[in-house]
Amino acid sequence: MAIGSKELTPIELDTFEDERLVNELKKAKEELFNLRFQSATGQLESHGRIRAVKRDIARIYTVIRERELGIRATPVAAPAPVKAKKTTKKSAAEAETTETAEEAK
Repeated sequence: MAIGSKELTPIELDTFEDERLVNELKKAKEELFNLRFQSATGQLESHGRIRAVKRDIARIYTVIRERELGIRATPVAAPAPVKAKKTTKKSAAEAETTETAEEAK
């Protein structure tokens, strides 16, 4: 995901866990540092990029703070899907035999 883009919306940030938010914040701050350095040396081509990165940093800080205050919900880690057992003809037949034997009792 590119920092400073329209892809980093508050709705998308809601799906990130706290650790990932902190990592995105570090990346954004590092990019802002590099952009400022390029600006100081006259190598910066897009000055609007600085503004976009600053806004991303503000969005991330906002989401983190809202989670601390309980305004936004922290995403719950989804459990891994449980794989169904593969049944072969032989094991299916054994299961039916076991079921009928239990019913007979």
